[in-house]
Amino acid sequence: MHRLLDDYAHENGLRGVSPKLKLAIGAFSIIACIASPTPAVPLAVSACLSAALIALARIPWRLYIGLTAIPLSFALLSASVVALLSPGEALVSIGALRLSREGMWLGLLLLSRTIGGTSSLFFIALTTPMTEIFAILRSMGLPESLVELSMLIYRYIFVLLEEAMMVRSAQEMRMGYSSIRSSISSSAMLASVLFIRAWERGERLMVAMDSRCYSGRMPLVESHSVRPGHLAVSVIYILSITALLLAVIRGGSA
Repeated sequence: MHRLLDDYAHENGLRGVSPKLKLAIGAFSIIACIASPTPAVPLAVSACLSAALIALARIPWRLYIGLTAIPLSFALLSASVVALLSPGEALVSIGALRLSREGMWLGLLLLSRTIGGTSSLFFIALTTPMTEIFAILRSMGLPESLVELSMLIYRYIFVLLEEAMMVRSAQEMRMGYSSIRSSISSSAMLASVLFIRAWERGERLMVAMDSRCYSGRMPLVESHSVRPGHLAVSVIYILSITALLLAVIRGGSA
């Protein structure tokens, strides 16, 4: 059975923490990573949030590494390009490419910010269900139509994924991906069948919602309040990162 990020968001060890608190930590961490002029703050943010996800939320470390490897591979490529094309006194020259000290610093800063920002986003995605995020957005005064539309789009994404996984599993049981030629044929068949099957599932879902008196507004309830212990740990984390950020800013301006 395939597990999605939303499954971990509903079953993690930080499920009982207030979603507002987790969103505040994630948003603060992203801002701190962007504002930092050195890699120290983004790397500290990544270390803290990664430890919280693995040790406290009990997210499998293999899953977490696999998730972060995808964006970091692109970030590593981008950082390499920045390092080789940035102006400055060349330390190493390879044809038209020049590696300077300034370029190395910019590439490292870009990579560290990506690491910190990725950890912050995964901290939110792996610990906070989308239904609670939608409830917070509604409480912030966002238009009802925007929240409802976002909820329906989010729900139909999983309808589409479920249909795709069912069709692909049936194809694999019939050796549909045993060779390159059969894989191309099975993928084409999957693409042609998926839209129709998802449309039918969507219609059945709407009928089920209408039979349960759906009036265009889904009830959303934030189920967890802010506990003093959770608030204290969050304040300590925010103050520590803020102190480190101010220290590196003062050190850079000195």
